[in-house]
Amino acid sequence: MKLAIISHTEHYKRPDGTLVGWGATVSEINHLLAIFDEVYHIAMLYDTEVPASALPYISDKVHFIPIPSVGGKGFLNKLEVIWKSPKIIQIVSKTLRDVDCFQLRTPTGIGVFLIPYLSVFVKQKGWFKYAGNWNQLQPPLGYRLQRWMLKLQRRTVTINGYWEQQPLHHLSFENPCLTDADIVLGRQIRQDKSLERKITFCFVGRLEREKGVETILSAFHSLSADLVSRIGTIHFVGEGEESTYFKQLANEGNLHVLFHGALPRQEVFEIYKQSHAFLLPTTASEGFPKVIAEAMNFGCIPIVSNISAIGHYIKHNDNGFLLNEVTYEALISMLYTMLNLSEENYKRMLESFDTVVEKFTFSHYNSRIKHDILKF
Repeated sequence: MKLAIISHTEHYKRPDGTLVGWGATVSEINHLLAIFDEVYHIAMLYDTEVPASALPYISDKVHFIPIPSVGGKGFLNKLEVIWKSPKIIQIVSKTLRDVDCFQLRTPTGIGVFLIPYLSVFVKQKGWFKYAGNWNQLQPPLGYRLQRWMLKLQRRTVTINGYWEQQPLHHLSFENPCLTDADIVLGRQIRQDKSLERKITFCFVGRLEREKGVETILSAFHSLSADLVSRIGTIHFVGEGEESTYFKQLANEGNLHVLFHGALPRQEVFEIYKQSHAFLLPTTASEGFPKVIAEAMNFGCIPIVSNISAIGHYIKHNDNGFLLNEVTYEALISMLYTMLNLSEENYKRMLESFDTVVEKFTFSHYNSRIKHDILKF
C-alpha cells in the first residue's frame, strides 16, 4: 500500500545535497515504512540554514514532492497562500494518482483550501491529523476554520486528547516519538536514577516567553540559597529570537545554566538521561508535546502546564506535577516540591511511567493506523 502525506513540514538541502526535514516528522515517516510499501511526502523546501534537529529519510521508498513554501504571519503571507493554492492543488492531485491513501496534517495554512478539496473531489481512503490544541477556546481564524471543517468531515480525524461529546470519527491519537528500543533503554535508565546527588532540570523546545523560559528562570532566581544548593544543572535545549535575553537573565543568579541550542535527537536524549525533572510551563497552544513523553521515558518528572491534552496523561502528584496557573509563583511551589521529593516518592512516580510512554511508540502508532483507521 502507498501513502501520500501532505504537510507544511520544512525540508532543506545540506551542502552535500542530502535532503533533510524536521526531525520529528521525518522519524515518524521513516517508521511508517513498516506498514506502507512507499510514502510520498508533499511538503515545503526551504533555501535556508539547516537546523541541527533535521534528519534524512532512511530509504528511497520515501519520495519527497516539493510544493511552494507559503505561510507565516502577516496579511501578505496569508494572501500568498491563496495565490499559490492552484499550483499546490495541482501537485497534490497528480501525486494522489500514484497512491492508495492520504494523510493531511493540520492545522496549516494550506489546510484552509486542501480540506475542502480533499473532502469534495478525492474519493480515496484518507484521514486528517490535527496536531494542535483541539479544545482551544480562541484559536486563530485559520485554525478555527479548519477545526470546523474537520468536525463536518466524514473521514477519520485524529486529535490530541480525549474530549466530551467527541464524534465517533474523531480518534484520540498519540503522536509517536519513541522506538521499542528506546522503551527498553528508558526502563533501565529509570531504574538506575536516584535523588542522592543534586537535582538536574531540563527544558526542550523553542526558547520564547510563551513556552515558559522566562518563567523558569525567574522562578529559579527566587529560590532560597538552601534550595539552590540542591540544584545541579538547568539545561535549555532549543533556539529562539530572545536567546540572548534569556542567557543574560540566567547569569543574574547563582545557578549553573547551560544553553545547548538545537541538538540532534540522540543528544537531546542524553540531556534527558542526566536530568531528574522536565520543565514546560507553557502558555502556547499545545496538543500534547512529544518532548514530555520523551523526557518521561528517560526518567524526568514532568513539571508542566495543565492545558489542552497534557492533563489527560499527566496526573498531579501521581506521575508528574501540573500547573493550573502558569505563573512564576506557581512554578516556585512546584520546584520546592520537586527539590524536597523523597527518594521513595521519586521512585514511585518513575515506576508509573510505562503506561504513558508506551502509547507514544512508533509501533503503537503504526498498529492503530493499520487497524483503527485504514483497517487492513
